[in-house]
Amino acid sequence: MPPTFLQWLSLVAMILLQSINGTNSNFPAYSSQLKHVLSMSQIQLNNLAFASDAGKLLGWLSGIAANYLPMWLVLILGSSLGLVGYGVQYLFLIGRVSNLPYGAVFFLAMLAGNSICWINTVCYLVAIRNFPLDGQLVIGLTGSYQGLSAKIYTDIVDVIYPSSDGKRARAYLLLSSILPLIVSVITAPLVRVIKVMKTKRAKDAFIFILVITIATGAFAVMGSIGSTSSLLSPFASAVGMLTLLLAPLLIPLGLGLRHQIKQLAEEKVHIEEINNVSMDKMESGVKLDISEIVSESQSESFELSFSSTSEEFNGEIRESNNGDDRISDTNEVISVIEEIGVKVMLRRLNFWLYFFVYLFGVTLALVFFNNLGQIAESRGRSASSLVSLSSSFGFFGRLVPSIVEYFVSRRKYMISRPAFVVALMAPTGAAFFLLLANDTSVLWLYISTAIIGVCSGAITTISVSLTTELFGTKNFGVNHNVLVVNIPIGSLLFGYLAAVVYHKEGNAEGKCFGMECYRKTFSLWGTLCFIGTFLALILYARTRKFYNSQRS
Repeated sequence: MPPTFLQWLSLVAMILLQSINGTNSNFPAYSSQLKHVLSMSQIQLNNLAFASDAGKLLGWLSGIAANYLPMWLVLILGSSLGLVGYGVQYLFLIGRVSNLPYGAVFFLAMLAGNSICWINTVCYLVAIRNFPLDGQLVIGLTGSYQGLSAKIYTDIVDVIYPSSDGKRARAYLLLSSILPLIVSVITAPLVRVIKVMKTKRAKDAFIFILVITIATGAFAVMGSIGSTSSLLSPFASAVGMLTLLLAPLLIPLGLGLRHQIKQLAEEKVHIEEINNVSMDKMESGVKLDISEIVSESQSESFELSFSSTSEEFNGEIRESNNGDDRISDTNEVISVIEEIGVKVMLRRLNFWLYFFVYLFGVTLALVFFNNLGQIAESRGRSASSLVSLSSSFGFFGRLVPSIVEYFVSRRKYMISRPAFVVALMAPTGAAFFLLLANDTSVLWLYISTAIIGVCSGAITTISVSLTTELFGTKNFGVNHNVLVVNIPIGSLLFGYLAAVVYHKEGNAEGKCFGMECYRKTFSLWGTLCFIGTFLALILYARTRKFYNSQRS
């Protein structure tokens, strides 16, 4: 098979891996039962959500492993960590493991959170190396499927346990433990670095896969809305989702089929040419002596060889020119971006503006999603529907920047990432205040969840490019990991404050019902998000000159 077949097959494998890698988004679906079994307070439950995020602090271990171990082994090791982390918690909920202390559950949650980093590392490295011209696009596209994980898990649980809340919670933990390992074993032979000698943009293939991705997101959103989800049975919804997840396979299959047809056609032409030459020589053989035949065949052979070599050489020149143009554009951008290390970065005002923008945007949204179980319970709603909704809209949010990046970069135009972030932070802050509306139908709860999902997902994707533009590409791995340290910090701080308010407003059993459970929390989160919007505006003003220079 041609290298392009294996190249695009690796992309399909990355999509499947990322689609089941967002296991931490399932936490709200089983957190209430975990709280009941362990007789925990809301503050202790919040600490478990923090533990999952804290696992990312050790995500650098996966990077070191990837430097010394084959990709398939890194993948299996990472999914095995999730098997232990989630699997033991599942055994505890069904009574197979007894007397599991709170500290052990905390460690297991941290271990499970760390497993996500290993799969992410493999997908990022393979995307960058297999698609050198479109690595950023591929990372954004495949990463968007991680935002769809909760929806996929919910569809499966709906088929197995459509009504029982207790069994549903246990099913989420079971699937979180075994599904990543199963998919990792299946895709391990495919997720490897392919040596693609001739790299160029496959425009038609990328447009096709973007169409499939958009269709997948639209199907997920429609299945998450109550009025339309009833049109499909849980089984039909799960089958439809699986079909769309496998649809990108059409690209490598099409490329492989085209290669086989082309190869057969070339062999047929070659055989016909040989036959024609043989017939010509037989007809003229009586008129030519041996020396003339030898001379003619050598001349024809030389001319054919020279012609073939010339065509190949011209083809290489054309491809080289295309590649050089792209490399030249990249070098021109990099020459403007300052390459700095982490020590210098920590002394820059732009870093701290960026740090708090991320803290008051993406991290705050993650804390909101971690609390969806208790938020839904306080308003008498199912956590699964909200988790599915946030997942579906988060998927679209992660995808939008990749679509914009693809079409804008083809016109050699550079978007101001800080301006993009400003446009996304403002609606997020407004969504938190919409949650304060006294809404008996919880319409605003669903609308706000969707808005927060879209905006936070988009900022997550944008942040990868923004880090390189602010601080360079050379030290990206370290610099970006330092930035996302604010996730466990914010998870602990904001989650703890929300838990304190919830506990204060709750009853003697530690449960809270009604609007007051999160009223003060939503007001605080909305205010912080608007502060983050203002900081993003300052960052935009400070970087405006750089982005303007890229447009000229």
